[in-house]
Formats: sequence, C-alpha cells, structure tokens
Amino acid sequence: MWFGNSLEDQIRQWDEVIQNQPDHPHAYIRRGMVKFQLAQIHESIQDFDMAEKLDPRIQPYLWQRGLSYYYADRFAEGAQQFEIDLTVNAQDVEETVWRYLCLARLVGTVEARNNLLTVKNDPRKIMLSIYDLYAGNCTTDDVLNVGQLVGVKGKFYSHLYLGLYYEAQNNLTLAQTYIVQAADQYKIDDYMWYLAQVHKKLRGWA
Repeated sequence: MWFGNSLEDQIRQWDEVIQNQPDHPHAYIRRGMVKFQLAQIHESIQDFDMAEKLDPRIQPYLWQRGLSYYYADRFAEGAQQFEIDLTVNAQDVEETVWRYLCLARLVGTVEARNNLLTVKNDPRKIMLSIYDLYAGNCTTDDVLNVGQLVGVKGKFYSHLYLGLYYEAQNNLTLAQTYIVQAADQYKIDDYMWYLAQVHKKLRGWA
C-alpha cells in the first residue's frame, strides 16, 4: 500500500489497514507511532496496548509505548516498559536513559543515577557519551563535542538528550534551549526527531 506524505494521510491509511486486518498487531504499532508523532499520546498508548493484546510476545519490543508513557506522565509504567525492553536489548543506551528519565520523575535524579543500568557495547559513539553524562562520568561539553564529530545525527542526539537531562534536573531554561535546537536545527529522518517536535509542542515551546 502507498502511504501519503502527511501524518494525517498515514493515519487514514493505517485505519484502512486495520479495518481490513483487525488482528494485525504491527498495524496498531505503526498507527500508534503516527498518533504519537501527532502528539496524540493517550491514543497512541491505546494502539500499543491493542498490539500487545493481539500478540503478548511483542511486549519487550514496545519501546514506543515507553516513550508515550513518559509524555502521559505515567512514569512507573514507562520505567517498567524500558526494563522489560532491556531484557532483549541490554546494550541500548537510549532505553537505559529513558528508564533513568522515568525514574528521575518518580524518585529524583540521584536515585535514578544510582539505579542506572550498565551499558558497555552500544556501537554509537554519541550514545556512549550520553550514557557517560547520565552516569556522571563526563560533562555536557564532552557530549556536544562528540556530537560535533558525527554529523547532523550526532548534533541532534546530543542536543535532545542534553535537553532531557536538564529537564530531569528541573532546569527548564536549558531543557528548552537544547530540545528546541534539536527539533529546529538538526532535522533527521528518525522517530526521535518527531519526539523532539512532540516534546516542544507539549511543553508549549513552539
């Protein structure tokens, strides 16, 4: 099936797929992802939940639902989702960091750092630098410098995760600065770029 360019077109086309194949879990995941990109957070969770209901085996792969939980302020469920995800992908910095971000909202940044899971082998240099920041082993300048070395994608990720880092510390001025830069200056073809857009919209930083 051909999918239109706009997110609204994609929603309509996934609606059609689901109407024709109502028991297709991955169609619900894809529609849920588009709903998230449209900042329809609660509706995205409903689709991810339906996907899991149709095939419980996909639960450890529903990282998208963990992100939606974060923006729905369902931090305990978000932390749990990322913990489950890490049972099948233990070397993923992003899921580890998002678990930290959820925990930080529940118990504070000190406790979240104390409970940061170990990651050693993520192949992405920028992600290892971000991990070191959240673990307290490098500075924000170090992260920005690594991001500069790996192109637009590195710049995007360094700014996004610095913004999230500062938001966890309740430094909303710096959080806004970095996340808006990630969203506006470093566009990449990636779900996380849409997340930066959603973050900006939900926080009223547009």
